[in-house]
Amino acid sequence: MSDTSRPLNFIERIVEDDLANHVVSEVKTRFPPEPNGYLHLGHAKSIWLNFGLAQRYGGQCNLRMDDTNPVKEDEEYVEAIQTDVQWLGYQWAGQVRYASDYFDQLHAWAVYLIQHGKAFVCDLSAEQMREYRGTLTEPGKNSPYRDRSVEENLALFAKMRAGEFADGACSLRAKIDMSSPNINLRDPVLYRIKHASHHQTGDKWCIYPSYDYAHGQSDAIEGITHSICTLEFEAHRPLYDWCIDNLPVPAKPHQYEFSRLNVNYTVTSKRKLKQLVDEKHVDGWDDPRMPTIAGMRRRGFTPQALRDFCEMAGVTKVDGVVDISMLEHALREDLNALAPRAMCVLHPLKVILTNYPEDQTETLVAPRHPQREDWGNRELHFCRELYIDQDDFRETTNKQYKRLVLGKRVRLRNAYVIEADEAIKDAKGQIIELRARVIADTVGKDPADGIKAKGVIHWVSAREHLDCEVRLYDRLFSDPAPDAGDKNFLDFMNPDSLKILHGCKAERSLAQATLNDRYQFEREGYFILDSRYSSADQPVFNRIIGLKDTWGKIEQEG
Repeated sequence: MSDTSRPLNFIERIVEDDLANHVVSEVKTRFPPEPNGYLHLGHAKSIWLNFGLAQRYGGQCNLRMDDTNPVKEDEEYVEAIQTDVQWLGYQWAGQVRYASDYFDQLHAWAVYLIQHGKAFVCDLSAEQMREYRGTLTEPGKNSPYRDRSVEENLALFAKMRAGEFADGACSLRAKIDMSSPNINLRDPVLYRIKHASHHQTGDKWCIYPSYDYAHGQSDAIEGITHSICTLEFEAHRPLYDWCIDNLPVPAKPHQYEFSRLNVNYTVTSKRKLKQLVDEKHVDGWDDPRMPTIAGMRRRGFTPQALRDFCEMAGVTKVDGVVDISMLEHALREDLNALAPRAMCVLHPLKVILTNYPEDQTETLVAPRHPQREDWGNRELHFCRELYIDQDDFRETTNKQYKRLVLGKRVRLRNAYVIEADEAIKDAKGQIIELRARVIADTVGKDPADGIKAKGVIHWVSAREHLDCEVRLYDRLFSDPAPDAGDKNFLDFMNPDSLKILHGCKAERSLAQATLNDRYQFEREGYFILDSRYSSADQPVFNRIIGLKDTWGKIEQEG
């Protein structure tokens, strides 16, 4: 947790009460992702909460892969999860743990349940099982195989373990209560057959435990004191407790639920994110438009901004939707403080300063950051030929336009005031060049000195600059709830979520930028080198975020 002065959330109050009343002597939490995809914004909140609790109360947090479904899991995801956790600023206790580390013990406990008449091998198919389960208003009915003897169940389970049955031929189910109002207690599946190689255990197993069975027992083995889940697992807690109470586990962990992080303009279903990747709507799990931690990292988000966002979103037991502008605000706040300034012209228009000597180059200085004098200055090379942005010139315009107009003056950022005299056009009538004049002795002078200019615009030298590509990223979806109800989320993809600009002109100093450097391109937003496409010969800058929220304006105007 980053702010120890704010009011405690309900989980922190529980932890503090447990410590004060000696219910626990040390806080032990865990972050248990399934390695079947890359982590996303929702996982960031869970990481922040679980690791943050351990940090705040001097405990430990385990990283445990919930690797109980080898069909969907991959070592690539295991490695990506570790990278994401560490990038967010956390370190797990000891080695990375896996649910598969406990497969032998889980199997032994399944045998224990059979021996005590609390589990049975069921031959119902998945479809038949759904029919027998009942509904929210009607009780289920017992499987015809529920009353098999202990001996028969032990023999059948051994055959399952030995690989003598095909996938789906049978399963091991807990014997609880088919009339329970909680459907999760209607004889849930504990083991299912999957003839699939596992990324950790290879071909040792052909039966795999369900999440509901493996989760609580893994917590107990690790001595977890506070097992924190999102609200959708609240109805699963009675099953969590049933397994803990009916097995000779070494500890008695307790599960607590909090509201998941739902953010508008975002999709966080792993299945849907994987669909975006597989169908090449994006260029990978780390596409800068994706809500994955890897995507946000490549885009240029900071770990601090994500942690601050999670803090701002809060920890409650009430589901809701958080406005993405809260995340964007946290990001701008962090970037404003840490990003040095630079200038980059995204849509270059050449300006010839007709009264400036052709062979002269002037070295001007500008602060690297307006609030950080200790960061020093950067050099700007001023000469006869410059680039400004095409949007910063109009031949004629109204009084609200505060940039360069024919016959009017504007200040070049950290440099001279200039006055536009002539616009040179091509055969199609497009402006291709400006002729302007420098107003002498105006560097560093303000309006109080009698030098009037309509506004301030950015520029770069046409002789000393860095040619680069700029990628303007925006929200991936144009609808605030792209996958709500029966919507097809693909129908709401924002066609302007990526614009690639070639031939951009940046300050020459940006040639020294590294992959971890974030900059504010003055008047344009915050940018970072792209870790995939950028090279020494062709730097590619990603826009992390604009300087202000333009979406709010668009929605109001709409």
